[in-house]
Amino acid sequence: MALESTDRNIPSTNLEDLSDSSLPIFKVERVQLQFSISSDFVAAQVANNVLILALSTGRILRIDLDSPGDIDDIDLPKRPQEIGLIRHMFLDPSASHLVVTTTLGENYYLHTQSRQPKALSRLRGVRIERIAWNPSLPTASTREILIGASDGNVYEAYIEPSNEFYRREEKYLKAVYKVDGPVTGLWIDLIPTRPDVRRVVIATSIRLLHFAGRIGRPGQEGSGSIFTKLFETETPTPHEVAGNSETVPSTFTVSPDPPKSPSASDDEGERSYAWLSAQGVLHGKLPTSAASSNLGSTIFNSSRMLPRSKIPASESTSGRKKPTLDPISSILLTQWHILCFVEGRIVAIQRLDEKVVYDQVVLEPGGNMLCLMSDQKQNTFWLLTRQEIFEIVVTDEARDVWKTMLAAQIFEQALQYARTPAQKDAVATASGDFLINKKRYLDAASVYGKSSRSFEQVALTFIDHGEQDALRKYLLTKLSTYKKTSIMQRIMIASWLVEIFMSKLNSLDDTITTKAQLVEGTNTAETKDELGGIRKEFEDFVNKYKADLDRKTTYDIISSHGRERELLAYATAIDDSNFVLSYWIQRERWQESLDVIKRQNDPEMFYRYSSVLMTHVSTDLVDVLMRHPDLNPRKLIPALLNYNKDDRVPLAKNQAARYLNYCINQLQSTDPAIHNTLISIYASHPSPSEAALMSYFSAQSLNPKPLYDTDFAFRLCIQHSRVQSAVHIYSSMGEFGSAVDLALKHDEIDLASSVADKPTDTDPALRKRLWLAVAKKVISQQGIGSIKTALDFMKRCDLLRIEDLIPLFPDFVVIDDFKEEICAALESYSRSISALDSEMDASAATAESIKKDIKSLNNRYAIVEPGERCRVCELPLLSRQFFVFPSCQHGFHSDCLGRKVLEGSGLTVRGRIRELQASIARGGRREREARELDALVAQQCILCGDHAIKMIEEPFVSESDDHNEWAL
Repeated sequence: MALESTDRNIPSTNLEDLSDSSLPIFKVERVQLQFSISSDFVAAQVANNVLILALSTGRILRIDLDSPGDIDDIDLPKRPQEIGLIRHMFLDPSASHLVVTTTLGENYYLHTQSRQPKALSRLRGVRIERIAWNPSLPTASTREILIGASDGNVYEAYIEPSNEFYRREEKYLKAVYKVDGPVTGLWIDLIPTRPDVRRVVIATSIRLLHFAGRIGRPGQEGSGSIFTKLFETETPTPHEVAGNSETVPSTFTVSPDPPKSPSASDDEGERSYAWLSAQGVLHGKLPTSAASSNLGSTIFNSSRMLPRSKIPASESTSGRKKPTLDPISSILLTQWHILCFVEGRIVAIQRLDEKVVYDQVVLEPGGNMLCLMSDQKQNTFWLLTRQEIFEIVVTDEARDVWKTMLAAQIFEQALQYARTPAQKDAVATASGDFLINKKRYLDAASVYGKSSRSFEQVALTFIDHGEQDALRKYLLTKLSTYKKTSIMQRIMIASWLVEIFMSKLNSLDDTITTKAQLVEGTNTAETKDELGGIRKEFEDFVNKYKADLDRKTTYDIISSHGRERELLAYATAIDDSNFVLSYWIQRERWQESLDVIKRQNDPEMFYRYSSVLMTHVSTDLVDVLMRHPDLNPRKLIPALLNYNKDDRVPLAKNQAARYLNYCINQLQSTDPAIHNTLISIYASHPSPSEAALMSYFSAQSLNPKPLYDTDFAFRLCIQHSRVQSAVHIYSSMGEFGSAVDLALKHDEIDLASSVADKPTDTDPALRKRLWLAVAKKVISQQGIGSIKTALDFMKRCDLLRIEDLIPLFPDFVVIDDFKEEICAALESYSRSISALDSEMDASAATAESIKKDIKSLNNRYAIVEPGERCRVCELPLLSRQFFVFPSCQHGFHSDCLGRKVLEGSGLTVRGRIRELQASIARGGRREREARELDALVAQQCILCGDHAIKMIEEPFVSESDDHNEWAL
């Protein structure tokens, strides 16, 4: 069996996703069953997309609307003749628990996982009218629920299904309250911020009671009543209607669960209620704020009564209105509407303005409705007669809510529910007009900024009313709405805003300066606070919209108002470092200047401002420069030279020299300008010490070619009397004579002496000449009385003799003044002559000895026996040409000796022997070449000389020998 709709398939819960606004909000559709039913419907319930139908035969059909073909067919334990017809059914919102009551007071419980209803014995005889389900999450049991009976009693029960035969389904049942007349409505609600507080609403035909208070806490769940404490300690807030209402239908209903939406507001999350009574429909909100004693009064006071007269009367077949109005039979609540069943029609009324938005005849005259029901979780709505089922399809019912709220001047919520840009614009425009009429100009500025109201009209409105603050706020809002492509509009508005900001700041400054009486309730301190706020707002504005501001125009506007601080704020925002740095330098705020220069990566910034910064914060600036190796030091030379004009800075702390040394030593700069500048700083410094300059020259002497201009450096040294440095330059150029002359010119004897010692031993004549120049200077300075001192000084050079010095002394010098030196020189000469005589005698003796050896060699001989053999080939020695060594008597064939000498000789000797052999074989100068060859081959015995020593590495047994002969 299955259900079938004549227009569509069940379920219809996804219709709200349709975005076609042409679809009606409400539509009643007949649901056609796919199976035949032989009996009438007597009751029905729907929850969580589960539809339960009760038939007059006692059968119960449980249909899952997600899969309509899966139907549970359930029978009550007894026949209707025994227990009566099914009168009401009550289904919890999760569709887990079902309570069935009959006309004879029998009550049954059916769990969603069971197909066997269980009798509720403790509730036998109780005519159940309403059940308020526990608002907690669904569990295996119903937990604590409230049951309203036709006799006015309200019971608390705890139903837990059990498979044990002897165990009752109800864990307990207790009467907790009683009202006059049947209970027509019952509701339990949670207070989210107070887990131990519950709200209970009880409705009868003439009275509505609101309870809010603490509940009891038994030791174990299901062991006792929790609502007894609430009803005993709390006094309900009542709402009554006058008149006899026993014959008029009465019911109490609440709105379904709100749709799950991330943009849902707090108000949208609150449920609404409606109570049908003889006077009409009372409806309002059920806020979930913290419970208080006057919560019920607050709810009832904010509720509104919808009288029956607002629902149009039915028309007869002739088109005339009925003279009398039948009462409303039943009601339901959707999210925004009240659904009323009256006179066979479904009438939908907007709750906000109580206007009828839908009126459709569903049943023919004489047709009776069985029940009107809703699915609290799925937001579906159903109408049941004894033979038919109708679904009231709701499609996008919130589509026109914004219009209603707009008409009620609830602008914030109207804007929230407006969907299209046109709708939002209509809300914004109407809201702005309303705020202007209320003279709330600042609020109107924000709203107008998001509307399509004419820009000129809005701007002139604020200008005419003198509301510059509102105009500023409007322009800011309007600027944020323009697209990036609207370049001209954004530039114009942004420039206008700059002008407005400047005027406001000037106005506040004037007020503070003159201390004039301000508007009522304002004083100077408040004006200063306002001034700070406007400055902060301007800074935020330029930081956010700097791309929309024309630089020249903005500078001109701010400058025309004389606002230097704002100029700085704008320059900082657009990263105009030139302006910011100039600003701080002009005010001699050196630390702020350094903070700006530290953030720079543009080398031109360093070149432009280094001169002034070197003068005042040289150390910190050099630290910054040294962190930028990409700079061109040549372009910083003017700043360094300008800094060096202050001659009070010692060289050890001279920051220009420090930076140049960094460039030379760390960056390995080879630019002559850098080196020349450093030399200039060292040479021109008033300090008499030349240590720094000499240290630099000494380091540069390691280079093959000096990196500085020697002519420039020499001129500087001469100009500033840096003699030692100038002498060093001469020496580095090899001009030792000029160096000595320069040193002697300035009476630097020691310096001249050190230079005179520099020529190497390869040029002793130059060295002697230099020392003679020094000696001449020394002798001329010492005078007659200090000849001995001069002679002692000359002992520092071993090349000078007394005879070299005598011409340098004055003619009138007495020989007694240096006779000791003359005597010492003569003795030295005598010793040299004696040594030469001894060497000549030794040479003559050696020559005589050599003559004797030559004569003895002519008499040397060796005796060769007839059986003598070659020491190499072991063949007879006399068989061919041979060599005999007289000293050792070893003999060798000439070819055997030559072969052995070739094997043991070096490459040079071996190559020469082969050349001589080849030349002799070709017939060259045989005699001379033969003598040379013999000399090479027979130079020494191969068994006694160097050849034998080299052969020590050769093994005793060669590869050609018989190894067995050496076996032991």
